[in-house]
Amino acid sequence: LQLVESGGGEVQPGGSLKLSCAASGGAASGDSLDYFAIAWFRQAPGKEREGVACIGVSDSEHYSDSVKGRFIISRDNAKNTVFLQMNSLKPEDTATYYCQAELFCTTNPTNFDSWGQGTQVTVSS
Repeated sequence: LQLVESGGGEVQPGGSLKLSCAASGGAASGDSLDYFAIAWFRQAPGKEREGVACIGVSDSEHYSDSVKGRFIISRDNAKNTVFLQMNSLKPEDTATYYCQAELFCTTNPTNFDSWGQGTQVTVSS
């Protein structure tokens, strides 16, 4: 299962962005995200990659303390896509954001050997 991230951009502090994570083959590829927990990670320059949010197969939601109350993770099974709605963005949210599929939510980046290109989020005035 290969995932593609999109939706990043540059936004001012306090702004919002919505990231998308989709199977690289699209909704018709047969690679259904329904059967996986999908986690979002981010990596800022000079910092280690960290997990920020995960949605379980049963749609349970998990957030890191740094984004809790500001980010919302959701999935649209019809579109075979998982979203990360990011609100009240701060400069410290600036990073490249990645998504990964897991059997259940661990949001542990060391569980993965390969990563996609990610999508860049820059929060700056």
